[in-house]
Amino acid sequence: MAENNSGVSNFGWFLAGLGIGALVGVLYAPKSGKETREDLVAGALDAKEKANAYAQQGVQKATEYYDTGVAKASEVYGQGVQKANELVGQGKQVAADYVDKGKEYYEKGRTQWSQYVDKGKDLIANQKEAVQAGADAYVEKTHEVAS
Repeated sequence: MAENNSGVSNFGWFLAGLGIGALVGVLYAPKSGKETREDLVAGALDAKEKANAYAQQGVQKATEYYDTGVAKASEVYGQGVQKANELVGQGKQVAADYVDKGKEYYEKGRTQWSQYVDKGKDLIANQKEAVQAGADAYVEKTHEVAS
């Protein structure tokens, strides 16, 4: 792609045209040598002043563009930092939610496991009582038959 240097190019051609026009005007004017030299010096000084003015305008514009660019970059950077902080906060919240949910499942499982253990203990105690009752009945029947 071609770069757009028309502003710089046009400015250069403007200065060249200004100088050539001043030189041609001085050379074709019916004046004495001293007046011609004075006009040439005056034209050169005028061209120098205009060039300095354009250069100063260029510096001012460049400074404005630089300051605008720095401000915009700073703004975009700040927005990026803010968005990153928001996302980190959201990530921390999601992680905390998962930890809480895990604790809830753990507690629920632990409670159910305790209930199953208690039921098992009750069943064993009931079976122990039934076995003991059966053994006692067997001993009693054995004594009845023997007597």
